[in-house]
Amino acid sequence: MSKITTELLLERAIPRSTRLRKIETLNLSKLQLKTGDLDPRLFSRLRHLQKLDLSDNLLDKFPNSLTLPDLRVLNCNNNKLEDVTALKQFPLLEELTYENNVYLTLNDDYKVMFLLQNLRLLNGKDITKLAKHVRHVNSRKLTSKVTAHWEKFFRDQLPEKYTTEQVKSIKKKFLKSVQTNVVYGPSSLSEFTRWRVKMIAEEFLACSLGLELNSDAEPEEKTDEDEEESTESPKEAAEDVAQVTVTPSKRKRNSSKSSPGKKRSKTQANTKEEAAVNPRNSSHIEDDPAPDKPRTSNQPVKEATPEQEDEETQNNGEQFPKGKSNRRSSQMTGEPKSQEQDNSVVTLTPVKNSKRKEDVSAEPLHFLQCHSKGNSREDFKTQLWSCVFEPVLDSGARKDPIVDSSRTVATCGGESVCLIDCETGTVLKKYKVATEEFFSVSWTTLTMVTSDSHKKAHNILAAAGRRGIVKLIHVAADFCYGEIKAHKKPIATVCFSPTRETHLFTASYDKRIVLWDIGIPDCDYNFESSQLLVLETASIPLRIALLPTCPEQYLLAGCEGGCFAWNIKLDKGQKSRTFEAVFQFPDGKSMTTSHTVDGLAFLNDDVVVSKSSKPGCIYLWSWSRSFDAKGKGCQQTLSAVILAELEWSTTDMSYLTLSTCPAKEYVFCGDEKGSVWMYNLSNYTTAWGSAKGKRVERRISPTQILKWPELRVNGEQPSEILVNNVVADPAFTYLVVLTSVNITAIWKKS
Repeated sequence: MSKITTELLLERAIPRSTRLRKIETLNLSKLQLKTGDLDPRLFSRLRHLQKLDLSDNLLDKFPNSLTLPDLRVLNCNNNKLEDVTALKQFPLLEELTYENNVYLTLNDDYKVMFLLQNLRLLNGKDITKLAKHVRHVNSRKLTSKVTAHWEKFFRDQLPEKYTTEQVKSIKKKFLKSVQTNVVYGPSSLSEFTRWRVKMIAEEFLACSLGLELNSDAEPEEKTDEDEEESTESPKEAAEDVAQVTVTPSKRKRNSSKSSPGKKRSKTQANTKEEAAVNPRNSSHIEDDPAPDKPRTSNQPVKEATPEQEDEETQNNGEQFPKGKSNRRSSQMTGEPKSQEQDNSVVTLTPVKNSKRKEDVSAEPLHFLQCHSKGNSREDFKTQLWSCVFEPVLDSGARKDPIVDSSRTVATCGGESVCLIDCETGTVLKKYKVATEEFFSVSWTTLTMVTSDSHKKAHNILAAAGRRGIVKLIHVAADFCYGEIKAHKKPIATVCFSPTRETHLFTASYDKRIVLWDIGIPDCDYNFESSQLLVLETASIPLRIALLPTCPEQYLLAGCEGGCFAWNIKLDKGQKSRTFEAVFQFPDGKSMTTSHTVDGLAFLNDDVVVSKSSKPGCIYLWSWSRSFDAKGKGCQQTLSAVILAELEWSTTDMSYLTLSTCPAKEYVFCGDEKGSVWMYNLSNYTTAWGSAKGKRVERRISPTQILKWPELRVNGEQPSEILVNNVVADPAFTYLVVLTSVNITAIWKKS
């Protein structure tokens, strides 16, 4: 039964009233109201209502037919609103406030400025001049760009005499293409721009060309407000993979050194919209992007008409709030397709180097192209960012890391997350979200109760990225059962606690690291998540690592402004904390805290490996000897006790991250030429473990450098292959290499 009754409305009127039609001011704040409590039939009787206060409730949206024709002032502060477009039903609205609705962004401000022609005050600020610019100047510019896009790419595709099916086809292609390729204004407004571009494109087709857009019941293309998800089976996923054929011979060896200061050419960067959410240039997330930052997004720059994927995915536009089930997520369907049917098979011909002989410790096994945008086999632009091996369910309490992973690895990049069998190169599963760009994945194992009350362990995969939303995927069930709207800005990395399986850390471009309890879903996939802790950072966090000996007490983070440590013990009571220590590192003859740390991992219980974006800067340092120097007190600057420095590429390109294989005492890091630098440090760790362990004065050379093979695509070799990430399984049987050219390389130790 609705909480709102006629009696309540009369009582809450200011002043109290005896008839609904006489009410002009109404206070419905602090009533725990939900969207379903706003009964349109009851509200339609408030014909003279001018001021409405709905603050401090639980509203996530507005019903579309409240019918308040005279409403002038609306207060929606402290709710859970996710969308503002329904406010267009109040055309006379002059004052609107919706502060402290965490899911609303600057894009929503611009939407209401456009939709509400009489709006003067938004969240207490006079927006008259800005709103005029949005409604007129912005619209004029976008209309011009939409028209030009039609004239350049689509006008000639429409014959003089066309059928209904041709109209539908050209409409669908045009709407999708124009939203992807028309860009205007700052990247922080990209969502608003796409929203307006779609609206303008529909009006253009309906009015100028006489193509009626609402004559059929086809679903619209999915945008950020209405996303498209799908989970694919191995048979379906195989259709999307261009697999590399390897000729078993030696690889060609080239010099791994590069000239210092090499930066990505601006012509290789994508539009502002896409660059703004790419880890290559994280500072561009801010409203005032710095144009001189290296390595912007490596997405396609050509305007194209994307192919439709309706037959390959099932739409699921429902948003999944915290604690709600997503049973309607897409299941696996489709027909098998053999590799012979793939006309885009890439061939690889490694060449033996005659100048130097070396025992090859790893051989190329598979090269896969399975993260393509729109399943295009021509996509060699999508960046791949993160991979992690799936834990073995029967490995007990995870005491032995050697047996704690399978040969299945999860990879992410672009709009998809893939599960790959490293031995066979088979893409076992593929999960896609249109409009998303995934940056990070992490595994955990939850013990769930089945419908017949039996307990069973299941692996759960968390995936997050540009939209600031964590997707929770039950891999064995082949679907995403829910999501957590964790941040308003992109998530750089996610990490599960090794000791508390439901504890998930998310590090975001909003300069916060948040600890969540994701809960355990029941047999119907209902779950409850909660925020346990917020760590405030001075700059954008890029990598996080938990202290192996006490992962519930200390967290280390590599950020754009340095390396920081927090006490994360939950019994301290403080829900929001600043860092306890910042570490300084050598900078010439002095020490500095100001540097970008884009690689961070523990080699063992004490030795930390960190990488700076400065040329060739990878340090190994002691956590205990560095942190023990900290006395009692709040924030302190500590000098990292350097144990050694690794010889690495001289490039200053950022976001080429590193990883470790603690069980085998290896460090891995890729470079800007597609090579993987491997360091076997087993001869050093014993000495470093002693209290008097001294620094290795000379830089430690790599044990081996795996060169990128001579790979040709349609007769041409991909240019500027950057290794964004490289990860080995705990037993160091497989080595997975993620690149900037949409190729996942899998090597096997020989």
